[in-house]
Order: sequence, then structure tokens, then C-alpha cells
Amino acid sequence: MSKTAIIYSFHTQKSKKVAEKIIDVFGKDEIDAINAEEITTETMESYDNFILSAPTWFDGELPNYWDEFVPELEDMDLKNKTFAVFGLGDQKGYPENFCDAVGILVEILEECGAKVIGKIPAEGYTFESSRAQRGDIFVGLPLDQENQARLTQKRIQTWIEQLKEEMK
Repeated sequence: MSKTAIIYSFHTQKSKKVAEKIIDVFGKDEIDAINAEEITTETMESYDNFILSAPTWFDGELPNYWDEFVPELEDMDLKNKTFAVFGLGDQKGYPENFCDAVGILVEILEECGAKVIGKIPAEGYTFESSRAQRGDIFVGLPLDQENQARLTQKRIQTWIEQLKEEMK
């Protein structure tokens, strides 16, 4: 398995804590942490496997740092790259766009030819709609630190085991 990058904002609280849990489960020696606010085309060219953090901002939007990088991302050929996306959302506070940023980012990656892994069943969540949901699955790992924080560690553990199999 080639080296993996995890990209998240080093300046956020909740996403950073979740990313650190993912790093611990994945294995610190097997993954490089990269600040999403400093991402470059060269970063994307340097790795084959990525885990991306996409917390949903406002009413279903990508964070500014992803929004600003999307034009560069859309110009890339990602056919030989593998991506997994996780994101934070609030099922009760924003039930109509729960973890939309995960779905938005996955849509962009797929349009660029990327292989997206880490899809999980949508059971165990309560929300109205999500761009991250396709049928009865999520296209990435949605986490709700506001309402289901006690489930986060187990969800991460299960997801990372799945990712390691899918990255082989």
C-alpha cells in the first residue's frame, strides 16, 4: 500500500480532533497530515491515496479552503488516485443538508476521474436529506459530533478497516 495523505484544516477544532483520531487508527507512520489551507497541485500529485475532511459549513456548503481549491482540482486528472472523504455535520440542527460537503466534494472528485472508496450504509442516522447519500449508502463517512459523538470512535475504526482493504 502506498503512502496516504490526510488533508484537513489544522485551524479547526472538531474536524482536527476527528482527523487526529483517524490518524491514530490508520497508523501515524502510514499517513501524512497536510493542512487543507495550504494544499497545492503538487500535494495532489505526490500521493496516490487520500483521506479528505469536508465539514459542512452554513447551509450545505464546502469550507472556504476547499471552495478556493476546486478550480485547480477540476483541472487535474485524478484517474490513478483513490479518495475517501469524511465530514462533520449536525443531523438535528441542519437536517436538510446533513454532511452535504462530503457529497459535493465526492461529486467533484468523480468528475475528475478519481476512484472514491469508503462508502458506508446510511442506517443509524436521522436527517431529512444529504448530498452525501445515494440510495441507502453514504459516499463517505458522516460524523455528527453534536448528537452522536459517542459513536465516532467505533465508526472511525470500522471505516479505516474498510479503507485499508479497499486501498490494497
